[in-house]
Amino acid sequence: MAEFRPPDVETAAFNVLFMTQVDARPQAGDTVRGVAASGDNHGVQTKGLGKNSVGLMGSAVIGISTVAPVYCLTSTLGSTAGEVGLQMPAIFLAGFLPMLLVAFAYRELNKVMPDCGTSFTWTVKAFGPRIGWMCGWGLVIATIIVLSNLAGVATSYFWLLAGEITGSESVAALDENKAVHILTCLTLIAVATAISYRGMTATKGVQYALVGLQLVVLVVFVAMAFQKAGSGAFDTGLSFSWTWMNPFAVQSFAAFTAGLSLSIFMYWGWDACLATNEETTGAEKTPGRAALIAMLVLVASYLATGIAAQMAVGAGDKGLGLANPETSDNVFAALAGPVMGPALGILLFIAVLASAAASLQTTFIPVARTVLAMSAYEALPASYAKVHPRFKVPGKATVIAGVATGVFYTVMTLVSENVLVDTIYALGLMICFYYSLTAFACAWYFRKELFRSGRDLLYKGLCPVLGGVLLTAVFGKTLYDMWDPAYGSGSSVLGVGSVFVIGVGLLLLGVVIMLVMQRRSPAFFRGEVLTKETPSLVVAD
Repeated sequence: MAEFRPPDVETAAFNVLFMTQVDARPQAGDTVRGVAASGDNHGVQTKGLGKNSVGLMGSAVIGISTVAPVYCLTSTLGSTAGEVGLQMPAIFLAGFLPMLLVAFAYRELNKVMPDCGTSFTWTVKAFGPRIGWMCGWGLVIATIIVLSNLAGVATSYFWLLAGEITGSESVAALDENKAVHILTCLTLIAVATAISYRGMTATKGVQYALVGLQLVVLVVFVAMAFQKAGSGAFDTGLSFSWTWMNPFAVQSFAAFTAGLSLSIFMYWGWDACLATNEETTGAEKTPGRAALIAMLVLVASYLATGIAAQMAVGAGDKGLGLANPETSDNVFAALAGPVMGPALGILLFIAVLASAAASLQTTFIPVARTVLAMSAYEALPASYAKVHPRFKVPGKATVIAGVATGVFYTVMTLVSENVLVDTIYALGLMICFYYSLTAFACAWYFRKELFRSGRDLLYKGLCPVLGGVLLTAVFGKTLYDMWDPAYGSGSSVLGVGSVFVIGVGLLLLGVVIMLVMQRRSPAFFRGEVLTKETPSLVVAD
């Protein structure tokens, strides 16, 4: 029986930054796996992952799980209400629009190139190796940040739930003990890594249970919130108005963009459906359909919850109002008891924990497979291209993602809570960066086909370009806002906001690592590996 092992100790630290030794090019005597003729798959190749491990439903569940809807709602309902007031449902729709437009780009690209490298592979094919490499880096670093945040949230809710079950405040307070918090967090990361390491079958089974649990509890919460609103149980409750769905009623453009940024974050992660394309039944069509299903489930969940909560307790900053600064960062903790009662309210705590834990586990999927693809195409060291012979997963890439997450969270927690908070705020920059590049890559890659039919023009050109433009605008506005030290934790470096320094710094770190890899693996950066005209080679295990 195969063992779950960490990478060699002497190379672990170097591997965290993907800068292991080795020339990634196939050498004399190496066996080659998965050569794809350029006419078959546009020059991309298979990598030894477990084929037909996931169907349409499983793929959609993975996409929903990665987004973590219950966790997103409890952490952003209050903040969004604080920014845009009663227009919160309209902002949820506004954030859905660019994500839907980008999802069309992913679907069209996946049809012709079902490659687990997704954004990396597709932007290389469209714009060349350097832009593609940076797009892949944006996805990887964004995922590491999210993984560390999810692990922290799951840890906090673990001890909060333990305190609720035992009725002991001292048990709940254990989360405030830094040593206990970090140890619990690392344990959760290790468990999530181990499940992901054992393949898509294990991942899928766990996700059905966790996603099902959180959606059922969310439905119960929505139903009970509507019931409380109808009975006028809370003084701050409101009657529904269609004006809530009007984004133009937001009080200012600054408030609109702030709310939109939060809304976009709430949809991030649906592209995990596409990262499993080489393991999905019907690789060309199923992942794209699953992504659209996941998006529809998410927008319906967000709208229903936002409207129900707003009707029940209002969007004000007093009492149970969603924008109350004392409870806005964790709305469900404040509403669980009043809306669902003490007995059922504990289910909401369980749902948030399940949501964070489920997302922690599935979020390993896109980062590990992106690293696998980058290694297979010689953009990263060849050792990351190894696929576990039994579990059919990128074993080393998965473990390294877990190690990187644990190290990142531990260091950030010990150095400064403010730095950790600002790193999370910088996440939106990374998301807009690689999503918009992928959207533009779709239009450029299919540029010669756009006028073959109205469908091609719409789904391969207009929708992706519009989605890319919208996300680029959010990227630029976020970058501008980050310059202000008041953004995020309020800390600064030489008068510049820490969030700006961290966000731009992480992108520049990617440039540095790319330049190192360019010296070690020049063939990829000369465009000799991942091209439209020639097959790609990867060293077999």
